[in-house]
Order: sequence, then structure tokens, then C-alpha cells
Amino acid sequence: MRLPLFLLLTFIFVTPVSADEANRIVSIGGANTEILYALGMGDKIVGTDTTSTYPEEATKTEKVGYMRALSAEGVLSLKPDMVILSDEAGPPPVLAQLKQVGVKLVSVKAGRTIEDIRKNVIQIASEVNADAAGVELVKRIDADLIALNTAIRAHAGVPRLMFILQHGGGAPMVAGTKTAADSIIKLAGAENVVADYEGYKPLTPEAAVKMQPDYILVTNMGLDQAGGLDAFADIPGVNLTDAAKEKRIIAMDSLYLLGFGPRTAEAALKLRQQFGAGQS
Repeated sequence: MRLPLFLLLTFIFVTPVSADEANRIVSIGGANTEILYALGMGDKIVGTDTTSTYPEEATKTEKVGYMRALSAEGVLSLKPDMVILSDEAGPPPVLAQLKQVGVKLVSVKAGRTIEDIRKNVIQIASEVNADAAGVELVKRIDADLIALNTAIRAHAGVPRLMFILQHGGGAPMVAGTKTAADSIIKLAGAENVVADYEGYKPLTPEAAVKMQPDYILVTNMGLDQAGGLDAFADIPGVNLTDAAKEKRIIAMDSLYLLGFGPRTAEAALKLRQQFGAGQS
């Protein structure tokens, strides 16, 4: 593959680096960025993708675009020593270009469990020479998990949740299995009303009537884009559920809820606290 002149010139200046020499890090994936800041590596982050919205400092970094639609030029313009990226990042030709010019790429699995998060913390900590900080961060995550499990045991009911992805004004999409939404629902000790398909599917009136969740879960962004709580509850299909009629709608920050980073056990606890006391 023939490289653009920009990439050829970059190749001349890119040399391999060791972990303790990685002083210019580009982080792709909100969870990876959270981990890096939690490890005390914020001063080495020179760029992030648009999913990196926490902590606030991350919003002030140079942005290299959406994680699935990166450009080699955008990343290389920041002269990174290391790019830490989710295995969901892309497109593949861009990643191939970055490898060709010698940029160190560290691929991190998109987490779906607490164990995934632990492994990701340890992996990233090792790459940036922050092993001790990684151990401490895992301890904090485990402490949050203990608090979560205590809350689940205190209210043993298993509420039924429906997660709705409502972005851009299109038809509401409902999360099935093998999604981050399904994982966080189960982590919080609840049940996803969808068990018969993977990924997302549009909500139909028939499905809404059939599934009848105890609660509807949505992101703050989705609620805002719908026009607020009342407008969301009145979306066709959604309005056929008792949860919508009774405003049993839970809205949370998308990265906090679905990011599967260091705050995930805490987020599951916050979710649990919004319905646990009402179940028996």
C-alpha cells in the first residue's frame, strides 16, 4: 500500500519507545482514557477521541475524531509515542497505516465485565510503567463491587429493565444480549427484558406491550434529544409500557453507565439504588 507523503514524512521521525519514555499518549476509547487519568497519567495524554468525556480534563485535550472513524493524519499530527486504543477502534486501514510508520499501538479489549476492567487496568498500567497505581486502582474497583453486592443482597428483587438507545430522533432501539447495556443491567442485579436477540433492534408496539419492563433505562443524551422526560415517555411504542406511563424512567450519563471503565461498579450501584428499595 502506497503511503501519503504526510505519513512517509512522519515515518522518518517515529522511533520505538519503552513504557517509561511514552510521554505523548493518544487515548482512544472513553474507558481507556478514564483508566489513564486514574493512574495519574493525565499529563502525558496529548489527544483523545470523542468518546473520552471523563474526567473533565479529557474534554480539553485535542480530539482525533470518533473511535471507529479515525484518521491517520489526525493521530499522527499529535506526534504520539504511544496510542492506547479499544479493540473496537478503526477503521482497520487507518490502524494499518499507524503501524506502518512505527507508532506503538496498544489494543485493549472493550470491557463487558468487572474482570475485563481489572485486566484492562493492569494491562494499561504495565504499558505506561504505573504498575503500583494499577494495583491500587483495582483495589478501589473491588471495593465498589463489594458495596454493589451488599446493596443487591439488601433488596433481593430482580427488576426487569429495558434499555432504549434514542439518538438522532430515529426509532427507539432496544438493547438485547451481548451489549454493554445488557451487561450493566445484569451487574446491577436486574434482568434485561430482552433475551431472544443480540445487539439492538427497533422497538415495535407489539414488543413494547409484550415486554412490559419495570423500568426503562436511557442515557441522558437520549432523554435530551427526545425533548425531555415527558416527550420521551410519549414516543410511539415507549408510550405503551406501564413504565413510561408511570414515569419509571432512569436516565444516566452514557460513559458512566456503558463505558465499562473504573467507575462501572459504582455506576451499577447508583443504578441499583434507583430501584432496589422498590422491589421485594
